Amino acid sequence: MDWSWAGPPLDVRPLFPLERAAFVAVLEDLTAEDWQRPTVCPGWRVHDVAAHVIHDHLRKLSGSRDGQAAPGPGPGEDLPRFLHRVNQEFVEVASRWSPRVLTDLLGHLGPQLDQFWASLEMDRLGEAVSWAAPGVPAPAWLDVAREYTEYWVHQQQVRDAVGRPGASSERLMTPVIDIFVRAVPHALRHLAPAPGSHVQLEVTGPGGGTWTIRRQEATWAVDRGPSAQDAVAFVRLSADTLWRVATRGITVQTARERATIEGDQDLGSAVLTLVAIIR
Repeated sequence: MDWSWAGPPLDVRPLFPLERAAFVAVLEDLTAEDWQRPTVCPGWRVHDVAAHVIHDHLRKLSGSRDGQAAPGPGPGEDLPRFLHRVNQEFVEVASRWSPRVLTDLLGHLGPQLDQFWASLEMDRLGEAVSWAAPGVPAPAWLDVAREYTEYWVHQQQVRDAVGRPGASSERLMTPVIDIFVRAVPHALRHLAPAPGSHVQLEVTGPGGGTWTIRRQEATWAVDRGPSAQDAVAFVRLSADTLWRVATRGITVQTARERATIEGDQDLGSAVLTLVAIIR
């Protein structure tokens, strides 16, 4: 598969230690009551979200680094249901672990994952990224970037739950927004205006910028920067709104109320249906 439609590769590997340091710092400062506070993830407390991040680290090290085989979906179980089940199973086991153990595990496993990321050839095809091209092996740079966005979003979910904003600098947020915009072509896959038609997306705030999503013969393609031609639709929204709607922290309707859409309303609204699934 030609992945040029997804835009230029992005290497986020240097940012993992910075994002993790910010997460560990906030976890170390939580009270016993903070660890029990509910998060935007249905049914999950702060403790559960932190455990889920540990699960992601263990799964990536065991499966991708070490080649350990793991059972897949059961009979009649699709991927979303399978992921929900295994994630919940791990969280329930980890409910017996102390906050100190979870925080120490993050600090211990994170550097090992950094080493694994550093060993990868970033153009080599590997795991599929479901919100970009389901079932199609994706280049390593996109898979790794997807993992970075997941860790960052889960940190934000914890911070929201305990009322401690942070980790929202331009440096940490820029790749999150940039990668989430790569989910827009899949969101527009059922819409087929004339080739050359394009949407201009402007994101304000930390990590923001301007992107052009252009219709090609059979696909949509993303490029950074404005187009020299008039857009069929223009969408403007904040970085905060974009990452929250992409991870279903807010509804598409809420995002629509916060965004400005000019031109083709159906096409512009479809941009807001992007989903960067956080497992």
